[in-house]
Amino acid sequence: MNRIKRLANQKNTAGYFFTLPFIIGFFMFLVVPMGMSLYYSFCDYNILSPPVFTGLENFKHMLRDVTFFKTLKVTFFFAFVSVPLKLLFALFVAMLLLKNSKLSGFYRAAYYLPSIIGGSVAVSVLWKRMFSSDGVINSLLQAVGVNCSVSWLGNTSTAIWVLILLVVWQFGSSMLIFLSALKQIPSSLYEAAMVDGSGPVYRFFKITLPLLTPTIFFNLVMQTISGFLAFTQCYIITEGKPLNSTLLYTVYMYQQSFEFYNTGYGAALAWVMLAVIGLITLALFATKKFWVYEGGF
Repeated sequence: MNRIKRLANQKNTAGYFFTLPFIIGFFMFLVVPMGMSLYYSFCDYNILSPPVFTGLENFKHMLRDVTFFKTLKVTFFFAFVSVPLKLLFALFVAMLLLKNSKLSGFYRAAYYLPSIIGGSVAVSVLWKRMFSSDGVINSLLQAVGVNCSVSWLGNTSTAIWVLILLVVWQFGSSMLIFLSALKQIPSSLYEAAMVDGSGPVYRFFKITLPLLTPTIFFNLVMQTISGFLAFTQCYIITEGKPLNSTLLYTVYMYQQSFEFYNTGYGAALAWVMLAVIGLITLALFATKKFWVYEGGF
C-alpha cells in the first residue's frame, strides 16, 4: 500500500512539474496583466509616471466622450454586418466543396489561405493600395467600361465597407468548420427525402440547415467576438479616417493608451469592451434554445 502511495505521489509530482511552465505563463502573461489593467482602469496613468488612483473618473469620462460612443457605433455596425456576410459566404463555399474531387484538397487549402494571411500587415497594406483612387479596383472597373475614380477610403460611406470586405474575405476557418459539419450529416436523410420527392431547396432548409445550427451557433459566437476585437485592418488601412467613420473600438483604445498616453483611460476602455462582449455572448446563448437543434441525427 505504501509503495502504491509513493508511486501515486511521484506521478502527481511529475504532473505538477510538466504543467508548471503553463501555470507560470498563465499567471505571468494573463492573470497578472489583467489584474494590472483592472487597477490602471481606476487610475490616472500615462506610462511615464506612477499611476494615481482616481476611482471611477475614467468611466465617468466615457459618458462625456463623444468619440467613445462613435467608436461603439462603428464597431457594432462593423461586427453585425461582417459576421453574417462572412458566415453566409463560408457556408456557400462549404456546400460547393462538399463533393470530393481530385482537386478538393487544393481548393480547400486555397480558400483557407486568406484566414491565415488575411489579418497580416502585408495584406492590409495591399488592400489599402487596391482600393486607392488609382488602385486595382478602379482600374478593373474602368476596364469593363465603368468610368470610376472613387476614393473608396476617402469617402465616409464606402470606407467601412472596404474593411468589411477584407474580413468577409477571411472566411476560410468558418468554411472548414462548416465543411466538417456537413460531412457528418447522414446521407440516408437526403436519400429518404429524395424518395419522398423533396427538391434541393426543401432538403437544404429542412435537413441541412437545422442540423447545422449547432455549428452555425459556434461560428457565430467565435466570429462575433473576433469582429469586436478587429484591429489590424482598421489601424493599417484607414486609421479611423475619414472623420472617424472607420474608427473601431480597439484602435481608439490603442490610440488612447499608446499615442495619447492616457493609459488608464485605455485600460478602462478595455474592460468596458470585455463587458460588452460578455453581454453579447450571454445574449447569444440565451437565444440558443429557440433556434439551435441539439437532438442529434
